[in-house]
Amino acid sequence: MSMAGNALLAAAKWLAGYFGNSFALIADAIESTTDIFSSLLIVLGFAYAKRPADENHPYGHGRAETLVTFLVVGFLVASAAIIAYQAIINIGRPHALPEPYTLAILGAIIIWKELSYRWVLRSSHRTMSSALKADAWHHRSDAITSLAAFSGISLAIFMGEGWESADDWAALLASFVIMYNAYRIFRPALGEVMDEHLFEDLVEKIRKTSLGVDGVLDTEKCFIRKAGMKFHVDLHVRVDGEVSVRRGHEIAHALKDHLHQVIPELGHLSIHVEPHG
Repeated sequence: MSMAGNALLAAAKWLAGYFGNSFALIADAIESTTDIFSSLLIVLGFAYAKRPADENHPYGHGRAETLVTFLVVGFLVASAAIIAYQAIINIGRPHALPEPYTLAILGAIIIWKELSYRWVLRSSHRTMSSALKADAWHHRSDAITSLAAFSGISLAIFMGEGWESADDWAALLASFVIMYNAYRIFRPALGEVMDEHLFEDLVEKIRKTSLGVDGVLDTEKCFIRKAGMKFHVDLHVRVDGEVSVRRGHEIAHALKDHLHQVIPELGHLSIHVEPHG
């Protein structure tokens, strides 16, 4: 749905921008066109990331999803650079005022892209997907560039002759907004690749859930790293130091089963048993 919507919007923006004398709208079309390819990358990334663990990838293929996020960021940066370059050229070049009907087209696009952003962002929260979050921000950046174009075209139309470049300044502003959004997507994805600790709420949930298992007296270290849509956990738990090795082994397995049942987004669980006291 995301790709189909972006394809229709890109075509509408290219046509309206070309015939309506608006580079801001053409810049917006460039952004929507890159969205199509970034969404396609995300689909391919999901297909690969969902492959099960094998001999060469004992933790699965989830990191492919994070790599796709970096590619999406690359598309955002490239589109921002193209828009900024062309806007700077157009600012010093005489051209006709944009047509008024381009405002109606942009108004509809802004509403659609904002709704798309909210829909995809909810999906990213539900699936814990950084790539989907990147795609959501692609929609939001598209809405922002459309809003900038709307402002620039409005200023050019209502102020009249001599204000033609307002449309191009709007496109230039939009390119900086896109770059900022690219950074917002890149930073957490980099944290995932570097195994940065970003999951304090999940740690607390794991600790509380663990205490509900018979035989677990307390928890110690809890390290989490994210790979795709799964969280791999190394957890140290305390049990009665007088129980047998077999009983400690049973407690660890019962804890694994319980954590996977309560927190399904967990992937590989490594449980280390410590004597209590």
